[in-house]
Amino acid sequence: PLMIKNLIIFGTRPEAIKMAPLVKEFRKYDEFFDTKVCITAQHREMLDQVLTFFEITPDFDLDLMKPNQNLYTLTSSILSGLKTILETYKPDYVYVHGDTTTTMASSLAAFYAGAKICHVEAGLRTFNMQSPFPEEMNRSVTGVVSNIHFSPSEKSKHNLVLENKPENSIIVTGNTVIDALMFSVNKVKNSNYQDTEIEHLKSGLDTEKKLILVTGHRRENHGAGFVRICEALKEIAVDNPQTQIIYPVHLNPNVQGPVYKLLSEIDNIQLIAPLSYPAFVWLMDKSYLIITDSGGVQEEAPSLGKPVLVMRDTTERPEAVEAGTVILVGTNKDKIVDEANKLLNDAFAYKTMSKLHNPYGDGKASQRIVSYIKSKLNA
Repeated sequence: PLMIKNLIIFGTRPEAIKMAPLVKEFRKYDEFFDTKVCITAQHREMLDQVLTFFEITPDFDLDLMKPNQNLYTLTSSILSGLKTILETYKPDYVYVHGDTTTTMASSLAAFYAGAKICHVEAGLRTFNMQSPFPEEMNRSVTGVVSNIHFSPSEKSKHNLVLENKPENSIIVTGNTVIDALMFSVNKVKNSNYQDTEIEHLKSGLDTEKKLILVTGHRRENHGAGFVRICEALKEIAVDNPQTQIIYPVHLNPNVQGPVYKLLSEIDNIQLIAPLSYPAFVWLMDKSYLIITDSGGVQEEAPSLGKPVLVMRDTTERPEAVEAGTVILVGTNKDKIVDEANKLLNDAFAYKTMSKLHNPYGDGKASQRIVSYIKSKLNA
């Protein structure tokens, strides 16, 4: 064919962040590709915020977010909603990302329509269908129907080889989340960039003090785990008066309770409302150290040279632990305090960790995906 028709489908905020760089990259080559974007809007407001930031206007919008949405209604609405779009646009390639319900249902619809399916961020596995639920099933099912697997790392490629996927269908690209981060940091650091949330953050920061950014919300840490985390943060703040801790607190009451009870009185700890993606990127870039239990932050922070303490006992992203860019501290109070103090007070330890290579990629994943698909033009 003289031109390849692409349809890029996503539905949640994390998918939008990770697919935006791919949309932008394909659109640089309009002479080879006709690229359209379809959103299911499984998340609505948070999704729109990201699309505005990345300057992407969807061509198709299923607008599926409804009150009391469940997996049954969501899956069936995506399947039936995509039918018309796939039959009228007739894409050659359909791109889905990761492991959401949108990913799984869209890959199935694309399979029915006879399009070639490209899975971005393919091959992550815990090998336990119940955990994370339903994500492990979503990514596994998507892997079964996909024709091309764009894997973020050698480890994820290896998982797919073990599942008998043809080796020539798996391309290791790095993770597009790093591409998104590079674009975003450049955008929010630009002096022309206007953002009231970032202005507000700036006014509350003491530029003389080292900044520790904290995020925590995981279900498995609720209860005693959160109390230990808060006690550790309190000790770090009191031991190091020259640092400031900023903690955007998740809206879940299981998180709000212990956090406000234990931390609201401490001078150098600021508890703030959850942040938008651009404001969070800006704050990550300004921070000295990050303490988190989030998956995405483990992938992004090493590219900014920020050491990460991960408050989890296990992670499906083992590459960072092996590379040394993150340290698993669980919810062990002493371990959190010791590792934080070491990085705050030992310049050599800090420098060594912040200079390590990010195992998740170099910010060129989208370029690799596009050039691979471009090679299909002449095939």
